[in-house]
Amino acid sequence: MMKTAELNLVQEWDKTFPKSDKVEHKKVTFANHFGITLAADMYIPKDKDGKLPAIAVSGPFGAVKEQSSGLYAQTIAERGFLTIAFDPSFTGESGGEPRYMNSPDINVEDFQAAVDFLSVQDNVDPEKIGILGICGWGGMALQTACIDTRIKATVTSTMYDMSRVTGNGYFDSEDDEESRHNMRVMVNKQRTEDFRNGEYVRQGGVVDPLPEDAPFFVKDYHSYYKTERGYHARSLNSNEGWNSTAGTSLMNTRLFTYSKEIRSAVLMIHGEKAHSCYFSKDAYADMIKDSKYADNKELYIIPEAVHTDLYDGGDKDYIPFDKIQSFYEQYLG
Repeated sequence: MMKTAELNLVQEWDKTFPKSDKVEHKKVTFANHFGITLAADMYIPKDKDGKLPAIAVSGPFGAVKEQSSGLYAQTIAERGFLTIAFDPSFTGESGGEPRYMNSPDINVEDFQAAVDFLSVQDNVDPEKIGILGICGWGGMALQTACIDTRIKATVTSTMYDMSRVTGNGYFDSEDDEESRHNMRVMVNKQRTEDFRNGEYVRQGGVVDPLPEDAPFFVKDYHSYYKTERGYHARSLNSNEGWNSTAGTSLMNTRLFTYSKEIRSAVLMIHGEKAHSCYFSKDAYADMIKDSKYADNKELYIIPEAVHTDLYDGGDKDYIPFDKIQSFYEQYLG
């Protein structure tokens, strides 16, 4: 087993959602293949015995397990699955230096390490493991499904293709060579400054205070990350954000190259009114085009829902937990 480092984990309940009396909760740690120790919350249904189907959950991109991923993990555990919600490398309570960095390679490895961990638990059936990714981690979940055949079912919720948005800008508004060149110049200039100064400049989380002319999707993020609804002290998006140079590898990468070769089941969930819905629609279309494995793939659109409605349900319980449960029951048995 990979050696884990000792982490300073908060033991009291500090989530943005209430604790359920239907599940047992405990903190766990495990190491990925880069030697980084990850912290996770494990949720175990109290009314189930024996070897259980298990789900690893993470996201959104720049959030922590005390926010949306924990809510998903706890709720799915209430429905009979053993779940973990983990903090990705360099964020939250997980290890990794320097802090507040990301990499699509390491992020995929984080999901695979979670599968490693679940596969050897005495109360988990290693043939019945799924993953679930929210927002940017929906993209990382789909990318992991391309490579990890131990995963039998993948759910993405309000998915972001972080490589596309980093390289092309929001709504592909900067999908041209000159825009990308200017971004590269800015990022690499900042790398020099960071090295000279011996510290990494943070790019800032969700803008606050909110400008009156802010686009709707910025207001949507603010309504979650910067209010009592979803604020958390360890969340990058709620506070100072990623390091300014953290997106370098995403700019130079494209996700989902082999998505049409995913043989396991995939359910992609998105809100109809979400600014990000084009990510799921396009990724789903690419995944099933000319694929021999399209029969177990589904795009599920939630009428009227916006992006963050699928973080915590919004004001109308938009998260389709019944659908998620039936999907996992069908493909995990």
